[in-house]
Amino acid sequence: MSHPDSVSTPKDILAQLSGRYPQLEVCETAIHAAFDILYACYRNGGKALVCGNGGSAADAEHIVGELMKSFMRRRPLNRELAARLPDELASKLEGALPAVSLVSMSGIITAFANDVAWETAFAQQVVGLGRSGDTLVALSTSGNSVNCVNAALAARAMGIRVVSFTGQHGGRLSELADAAIKVPETETFKVQELHLPVYHAVCAALEAALF
Repeated sequence: MSHPDSVSTPKDILAQLSGRYPQLEVCETAIHAAFDILYACYRNGGKALVCGNGGSAADAEHIVGELMKSFMRRRPLNRELAARLPDELASKLEGALPAVSLVSMSGIITAFANDVAWETAFAQQVVGLGRSGDTLVALSTSGNSVNCVNAALAARAMGIRVVSFTGQHGGRLSELADAAIKVPETETFKVQELHLPVYHAVCAALEAALF
């Protein structure tokens, strides 16, 4: 966790991203839209559902980790909750931005893949966990990962907004997204290299705005 003095405002954090990665200037509007969607989601009591495959599955876990605990600044625990807890426990807990990694639920994923279909396992979790007002964050370097596309279709049918992270072609996933972040690369590892600073900036900006 960074020292609080190093933390800027949400606007500054997002602006600094293009300064460090000039190639991401083409994504600036989409990145701000993703922040706005997630900010509204959290302000209204929603949560993020996050999915991806392979390296993007690792990124999904990474995003959830940054949202669920202190990232760039200390997050105070809700005072009413803290008052109902033993002081020692309350002192070791932090404020969280609710987020669920759909890639880590091995029981439901393997059961659904075995009994029904792998390509709808994320969509099934969206149906079970999602509520109108939540946000689905789907990562696919091609934009065409079928299980992520199906999750987006389920999300849209349920009134859940969609943020996508893809390579520059966007694929089907970007067509379904409310905010489509298409980083300007096509090779898988290069796309993933640019996804990381983007979601770090968005997570840091959300933390600065909400804590």
